[in-house]
Amino acid sequence: MSFSLAVWLLVFIAALMLRVPIALGMLMSSVLYFIIEGVDLGTVIETTVLGFESQFVLLAVPLFIFTARVMNSGGITGRIFDFAGSMVGGFRGGLAHVNVAASIIFSGMTGSAIADASGLGMMEVKAMNDAGYDKPFSCAVTAASATIGPIIPPSIPVIIYAMLSGASVGNLFLGGIIPGLLMGISMMGVIYVLAKKRGYAAGASTDLGGFLKAFKRAFLSLLTPVILLGGIYGGIFTPTEAAAVAALYALVLLIFVYRNFGVKELVSSIKDTVESTGFLAFIIACAFVFGYVIAREQVPAHMAEALLGITTNKWVLLLLFNLLFLVLGCFVDTIVLLLIVVPIVLPVARAAGIDLVHFGIVIVLNMMIGLITPPFGMLLFIVSGLTDTPLSRIIKEMVPFLFILIAVLFLCTYVPGIVMFLPRLVGY
Repeated sequence: MSFSLAVWLLVFIAALMLRVPIALGMLMSSVLYFIIEGVDLGTVIETTVLGFESQFVLLAVPLFIFTARVMNSGGITGRIFDFAGSMVGGFRGGLAHVNVAASIIFSGMTGSAIADASGLGMMEVKAMNDAGYDKPFSCAVTAASATIGPIIPPSIPVIIYAMLSGASVGNLFLGGIIPGLLMGISMMGVIYVLAKKRGYAAGASTDLGGFLKAFKRAFLSLLTPVILLGGIYGGIFTPTEAAAVAALYALVLLIFVYRNFGVKELVSSIKDTVESTGFLAFIIACAFVFGYVIAREQVPAHMAEALLGITTNKWVLLLLFNLLFLVLGCFVDTIVLLLIVVPIVLPVARAAGIDLVHFGIVIVLNMMIGLITPPFGMLLFIVSGLTDTPLSRIIKEMVPFLFILIAVLFLCTYVPGIVMFLPRLVGY
């Protein structure tokens, strides 16, 4: 390791330990490296800007963020929750099942775990508490079910992974459908066992008339994922264009059909979108600069050489990658993991013959588990803050969900057909 690279690494680690925002830590360490190496900063800036300009798929990210904000502001979440209740509310532990089913449906519209937890979270926890469920359990179910959001398409992390890997966004979207449904079904299994053990009652069953009424109220909202995926796989528009269509559809639906979305809500949604996009864009820009150092020092090539020197068996490498991302996911934000670690391990995955669509879904699933794993666990902090529930009590209730999601992760890792079935069905 060269002196400049050692300084770069030590400054970055020191920034993390001092709780400096990670984007600034990446920028500080990289600038210091450039100064020591005598690298022309103008060249770095030019490369970074050109790298940004060529990533058209990133335009989908602010559009999906905007769609999520609009839907949260316009009452669509309530319609989805009622429709989910009409389907699974009659099972033992009914409202907890509704929580998971609503997340599955909502994930087909926003592609964000945080949007799910923030949008549906308060409603779900309140409904479960009013029905007699323990508050920490309600929070744990809400946080765990929100992890489905970025697995079932659309998905913001998947879009960023596609930018980094060059894998097809459409195939990645398809690859996430079955794993996402499997996550939901597995969580419902845990809920049923716990509900039976704790004596949680079944919810009120909904007759056909009630189901049809809830379906009618939610029908236009439920068309969002149909329009998105149908348009992409029908060749009508690209994933980026699909994000714009989703945003426009949400606006038309709320302004002209439901008529509960005015200028105030629109301004608030735009403001939130600009703030979130600006924050994300700054992280990505700093990661581009950070990645310049990684590429210049040929870190991915050295990493590939080291790992392939240990084993060339792709199944063993997948195990190592899972362990790596599960551990890092406990401490590091999803987007940062994607932007820093994925470019380093991608050459290893390619050299070992690991399919990049399969690899992408497995990696994103790892990161979603990280969102509910202490000590970082962003979703844990979100539901704790929204509901004023002690974090320690939520973590205790989260344990069975963590175990079942890790089981789903390894099932998707070692039975690639779970991920690859739908992409292959359309000719991948």
